[in-house]
Amino acid sequence: MAHTQTWPELAIALYDKLTGRGAEITYDFDNMEVWVPSGTGDDAVHAHWKLNGALKISARDNANGD
Repeated sequence: MAHTQTWPELAIALYDKLTGRGAEITYDFDNMEVWVPSGTGDDAVHAHWKLNGALKISARDNANGD
């Protein structure tokens, strides 16, 4: 099984798993701090994100062009 190497790869893999399944994932955050890397190398620059509230990821099958 291949591991994702980039943020876009992770998003695509998540979308592929959820599409057509009517899935919804909800994450609730309370003062969560994340250092998000710009890449996978040792010299990656990090952005500091602070998260409060809910993040919802939804997917639906759009085969009918809705």
